[in-house]
Amino acid sequence: MFDKKHVAFPGRLVIVGFGSIGQGVLPLLLRHLEIGPGQITIITAEQRGHALATEYGIPFIQAALTQKNYRAILESRVDRGDFLLNVSVDVSSVALVELCQKKGALYLDTCIEPWPGGYTDPSLPPSARSNYALRESALALRPCYPGGSTAVLTHGANPGLVSHFVKQALIDLAQASGRGIPVPRRRTEWALLAEQLEVKVIHIAERDTQVATNPKVPGEFVNTWSIDGFVSEGSQPAELGWGTHERHFPKDGRRHDFGCGAAIYLLRPGAATRVRSWTPLEGPYHGFLITHGEAISIADYLTLRDGNRVRSRPTCHYAYHPCDDAVLSLHEFAGKNWRLQRLKRLMMEEICSGTDELGVLLMGPPEGVYWFGSRLTITEARRLAPHNNATSLQVTAAVLAGVVWAIEHPRLGIVEPEEMDFERVLEIARPYLGEVVGIRGDWTPLDDRENLFAEDLDREDPWQFKNVRVV
Repeated sequence: MFDKKHVAFPGRLVIVGFGSIGQGVLPLLLRHLEIGPGQITIITAEQRGHALATEYGIPFIQAALTQKNYRAILESRVDRGDFLLNVSVDVSSVALVELCQKKGALYLDTCIEPWPGGYTDPSLPPSARSNYALRESALALRPCYPGGSTAVLTHGANPGLVSHFVKQALIDLAQASGRGIPVPRRRTEWALLAEQLEVKVIHIAERDTQVATNPKVPGEFVNTWSIDGFVSEGSQPAELGWGTHERHFPKDGRRHDFGCGAAIYLLRPGAATRVRSWTPLEGPYHGFLITHGEAISIADYLTLRDGNRVRSRPTCHYAYHPCDDAVLSLHEFAGKNWRLQRLKRLMMEEICSGTDELGVLLMGPPEGVYWFGSRLTITEARRLAPHNNATSLQVTAAVLAGVVWAIEHPRLGIVEPEEMDFERVLEIARPYLGEVVGIRGDWTPLDDRENLFAEDLDREDPWQFKNVRVV
């Protein structure tokens, strides 16, 4: 299982960025691709990871890619049949996708990144700083390169892996309901199945309980994955796919005046917006409504239309409770008016216990909620792969699966996770995901509300978007 070669890759592989995900995915790629260290090059802005690259005998180029230099650095290293794996921050995904389309190279990233400032530049309107806008800019390249080399957008754990969890969860619910249906193969069939199952809301419900031997200190931002990545997306407007069942539009909610129309945004950062959610191990919790691409792409993919009229669409958003030290870091970050702490620490070797419980929570069916996902402990993660913690391994397993799938399907152009073969992706990633389970629950967003004070709640529809704003 752990020494299986999934596919041969004869070309060159360029890894852009070598933080926690780049370092974590490298041993998986060498383990499961027929590829040699001499075929791989690492290009990254920081010295971090140089010793690991040296250990594996892989060339390491320390250079920050910018709008001015990225073509000069990459054009001689990426050509037809090669692969550019983008796990960086502050490097435009759209620019790299277009370069790969022109060169005939394969491509994969874990989120759609802008150039520096694209997330937080106050001169830009909130809509322009959204993941919705970034997604639209990437998808706009599709008609320019029909039948081009495969470029997989946003294929980490989330966004990415969770889209395949949603499909498996829908199949599970359909089978439990006694519906003798074949596995859907087309987008409209998946959307119809979601409607038939009465799925109104999908949370990407994640609770990270990993704990380190040395706790966070004042003036330090601590996290189990990229600090810069987390801070960037937490500073963007909160975003969510907006369902057709919703009747109460948020007071600070706004619609975009372009694109697919599947999502809205709020006039506040995701790191200042909490939502009620539930996972089987944690139970009910308050998570942060951090913007992620899957909130938009899943909602868009499961949109069912009658002509130009939207007939059904689920509400979809992230509900993230990071590790406790990261929560303290966010609290301090917000208290400093969103100015990042001077010290940053990625938790890795110092983690002594904990689990990352990452899954999708489907709500609306009369039988109750259904959570499907991965429960990976730090002990299991260390047993399965080097240079990973529980959080990073869920991401790197999905990156591995996406890379394999792209090599197996090299001429599909620009694709999103929802358009991939979910069964193949899960087959590749599952050995690294710990306990993969589907669990029923009877929780709703109205459970135990009004215990202390009366609230204005609509109990006729417990699946409405119910948020708690952090003032």
